Amino acid sequence: MIMPSDKEYTQTRRIMRGEKKMKPEFIPLAEWIDKTYGVKTINIIYDIIDKGPKSRLQICFEFEKEKQEFLDGSIAYYDKEKQKAIGAQFKKAMLDQGLAPGKYLTEDTWVIYGAFEPIAKMEATSAITPAEVQKLKEELNNKDIWEISVGFTTATYFLFTDKQVAEYNRPEVKELWAAKYLELVKPHDEFNYYKIETTEIYLDSKENFDNNYQSNWYYYYK
Repeated sequence: MIMPSDKEYTQTRRIMRGEKKMKPEFIPLAEWIDKTYGVKTINIIYDIIDKGPKSRLQICFEFEKEKQEFLDGSIAYYDKEKQKAIGAQFKKAMLDQGLAPGKYLTEDTWVIYGAFEPIAKMEATSAITPAEVQKLKEELNNKDIWEISVGFTTATYFLFTDKQVAEYNRPEVKELWAAKYLELVKPHDEFNYYKIETTEIYLDSKENFDNNYQSNWYYYYK
């Protein structure tokens, strides 16, 4: 799961809504993962990559902090021992149910991970309309604000100059503007992930946008 449009995300969202359940053959593996590592697996997605015959297993957790438990911080990214252990348990679970060999390829399965929360927050942010952003600008009624850009899971408040950014970069200002952004995104926050204590906003300037990104939003967010 990387973007709200990914089929893995839309499938998992249906599970989170109670409209669908995890495939029953994956439940024993999910229970083992949860018991072994102290997490909560909400979905497991199996597919074939590289046109076969290699299988991939995506373990989907609700929160990013759970996913982080399976990363090692190195260039290799994933904790190889946990990948190996989950792959072995997947093979055992499929063999025990008589689903391998046959329905599932279980040799040398590539185990990866996903987190639902950050993608759901991204989806909430993407649902904010230009009209809603414009209304926020009008409510703030601040002549030093050039633009409010909403993207990914947060908002960037653009002042006109770098000097103004330094002037506004104060806790009381950022807290107020974060609260305003929270009001903006909350109606779209289906799973109630946005909280005031974890909502952050960024400050930037039109000066920086023009001089270093050729006044181009694509380059800015690339």
